[in-house]
Amino acid sequence: MMLDTKNGLISEEILSKGTVNYAVMSTRELFIAALRCRAVSIILLHNHPSGDPTPSEEDIRLTHRVYAAGQLIGINLLDHIIIGDNCYISFNESDILIPGEDYDHT
Repeated sequence: MMLDTKNGLISEEILSKGTVNYAVMSTRELFIAALRCRAVSIILLHNHPSGDPTPSEEDIRLTHRVYAAGQLIGINLLDHIIIGDNCYISFNESDILIPGEDYDHT
């Protein structure tokens, strides 16, 4: 989700479609889309077909890469939301959005 300065929705972009257990999203393509929309902030959103919204290690790594890249170019990642069966997890609400000091940028 691409947002303006007041966190109003500018655009929704589908950046990846995955299989039942895997999806690939390019950080580069995400920010190209955000810059094209002149977004100030973004929110990542995806579902887990299993119904369990618990973030995978790859979900966490991707989120931290996107957060760090956004900080460099001035586009804030406000949240990453994973949807399950009638439930969700918000990285922001769960305090896992911002990488810790021991964050590995790889």
